Amino acid sequence: MGTAHAENTGCGLGTMVWDGQSGIAPQVLAVTTNGISGNQTFGITSGTLGCSQDGVVESSEKLAMFTGSNIDALARDMATGEGESLHVLADLMGIEDADKPAFFAMTRDNFEQIFRSNDVTAEDVLAALNDTLADDAALSRYAA
Repeated sequence: MGTAHAENTGCGLGTMVWDGQSGIAPQVLAVTTNGISGNQTFGITSGTLGCSQDGVVESSEKLAMFTGSNIDALARDMATGEGESLHVLADLMGIEDADKPAFFAMTRDNFEQIFRSNDVTAEDVLAALNDTLADDAALSRYAA
């Protein structure tokens, strides 16, 4: 996964399939494949598909990429306050294990504020999540 485009596409099946290709088209195809197959969460949690379990989100763009690629799964998981993609998001955001139950409950309790519409973007979700975190006394230290 040492190619430059992996920085833009993250890890997953699409990144593996299009590895070594350069340009806009292979990057779009890699991200599309990752999004359609919904495999990045599996890859991150299992340490497969070129994903690392000890990876660190280095920028808000990478967090937005994960959120965008997994927005449907995140919506489902936040609505219930549990699930694999929500666990991965918590890890990527640096939520400590002791605070995860409160984080999961906060996403469930504030789902309507975080996912305000059916056509919400990853950036919208992250901004609303950040605002919700900032307003939570126990979790405000995780707000960006």
